[in-house]
Amino acid sequence: MVVVTAPSSAMLRSSSSGSAPASNIWGAGSTWSTNRRYSGAGSSSAPDAGSAGSGVRHSEYNLESTPTRLFQIWILPSAKGGAPFWDARPFPRAERSGRFVTLASGQPDETDALPIRADARIMAATLQAGERVSVPLDPRRHAYLVPATGTIEVGGTRIGSRDGAAITDVATLDIVALEDAEIVLVETV
Repeated sequence: MVVVTAPSSAMLRSSSSGSAPASNIWGAGSTWSTNRRYSGAGSSSAPDAGSAGSGVRHSEYNLESTPTRLFQIWILPSAKGGAPFWDARPFPRAERSGRFVTLASGQPDETDALPIRADARIMAATLQAGERVSVPLDPRRHAYLVPATGTIEVGGTRIGSRDGAAITDVATLDIVALEDAEIVLVETV
């Protein structure tokens, strides 16, 4: 089942700031904010992940001369506590061209992804207009899909830029790019 919400809501929210103790954080967008996390250090121009763990001070603001558009995703952790952490890694567009790449994951076998303390994974793909991609999903899990840019079609449903689709009971997610698109997919319990 695919349920579309517009504009993006639920698990994903457009934001330039926020905080929630004991949550995982991940940001993605076409432009990036300047981050000050944990020890007061940190500036990111790449996807980043972190956990407030046992507590953290968090502030995020835009020092750039242009507006910042990003996705900030908060996922409840598998367990409370733990030491705070933050990490960032580049994921070049070429690596996710025509396919989904896992950016952040709580799965121990996905060592190339940013670690998060949750039974979840965050993936991204870049598709050209007319390109198709299929993603296997566990139908017992939930997914949330949003094109950061572009328009896509999923199961005959058109999903525009920054619109979101909640997905349940689906074993294979078939996506067609109606125009060039960058897509974020969150899968969780």
